[in-house]
Amino acid sequence: MTPVELKRRTKLFALQIILLVGKLPRTYTAEVLGRQVTRSATSVGANYRAACRARSSADFIAKMKIVEEEADETMYWLELLLESGIVSESTVREVLNEANEIVAIVVASIKTKRTQT
Repeated sequence: MTPVELKRRTKLFALQIILLVGKLPRTYTAEVLGRQVTRSATSVGANYRAACRARSSADFIAKMKIVEEEADETMYWLELLLESGIVSESTVREVLNEANEIVAIVVASIKTKRTQT
């Protein structure tokens, strides 16, 4: 996957989360979880863009580790929304799968970069 494709994909992921959060019920818990998942999901793309501007391999790896952490955190918040009964499995299935795929892509990118240095 090229950097341009992953930039597009991480932005689309953030937009999907934004739309999902917009449909959450107006309860205290849903709003708290919605804010958290929005922060982590939008951070995935922002930090990936920062990684693309890294000044060294070590800087790239450090920034990509942040992307990995934020994508994994997004999965956590989505799981809480699901397991608390706030959303159905069908509502979060696609974005949860996308978060998992992004984590896998990022981990593979980190491993590749480490072998190149």
